[in-house]
Amino acid sequence: MGREKLLHFYRQMLKIRLFEEQVNQLYTSAKMPGLAHLYIGQEAVAVGVCDALKHDDFITSTHRGHGHCLAKGASVDRMFAELLGKEPGYCRGKGGSMHIADQDTGNLGANAIVGGSAGIATGAALSAKMRASQQVAVCFFGEGALGQGLLYESMNMASLWQLPVIYVCENNLYNEYTHYRETTAGEFQARAEAFGILAQATDGQDVELVHGTALRLVERARQGKGPAFLVCHTYRFHGHHVGDIDRSYYRPKKEEEEWKRERDPIKLFAA
Repeated sequence: MGREKLLHFYRQMLKIRLFEEQVNQLYTSAKMPGLAHLYIGQEAVAVGVCDALKHDDFITSTHRGHGHCLAKGASVDRMFAELLGKEPGYCRGKGGSMHIADQDTGNLGANAIVGGSAGIATGAALSAKMRASQQVAVCFFGEGALGQGLLYESMNMASLWQLPVIYVCENNLYNEYTHYRETTAGEFQARAEAFGILAQATDGQDVELVHGTALRLVERARQGKGPAFLVCHTYRFHGHHVGDIDRSYYRPKKEEEEWKRERDPIKLFAA
């Protein structure tokens, strides 16, 4: 991988980190309406996956979606305008943090409903196949979405019709305030494999690993070989949302400090 590509990864991750830090500052100073869910700590997933896509490929995002939007090519200025409820924003300030869409970059929209984008991404993949456009769709979601039936209905359809869609599960360990082991039985990949879907897992803190894995799955889908399921093991450094300050009642402070010190995707990449 060339130097320019590596620099691009670093700049993209740093851009997302700085953007989210500013969002946190705006919210805590009561300058931003609504609510926000910060992507800090998970930057390598969005950057690694989105860089494996072409400009006209599709993504669907989540309530924690600023990183996906920026990694797919969204403007920082228009993103901030949207978050602040301003007319120049992507949705004229009406969508806010959890409903940003940018058709020019293939971003079909964030979704405040957990797992709610699965059908949208699968439908986009069906459209691409019917039009023979060679486009691929990526559906981002957190591990909490593994409890939503729509995801399985969508994966069943994608497998039956061999649709060019990649389901990217960002496992940041906690479904809001509950560890995933208390809510999700069995192995993540096994759920996709039950539908005959190729399922893989990778270290979501290593942007090069994420990118390499995503690139192979995207090219496979583009060649007409069907959907794939990618689990990226990661961690959110902040709370579930910007108001989630005291997290000691659901996750150990030591755990949080260890991830920040030893598993920061930007520091790991720069080392």
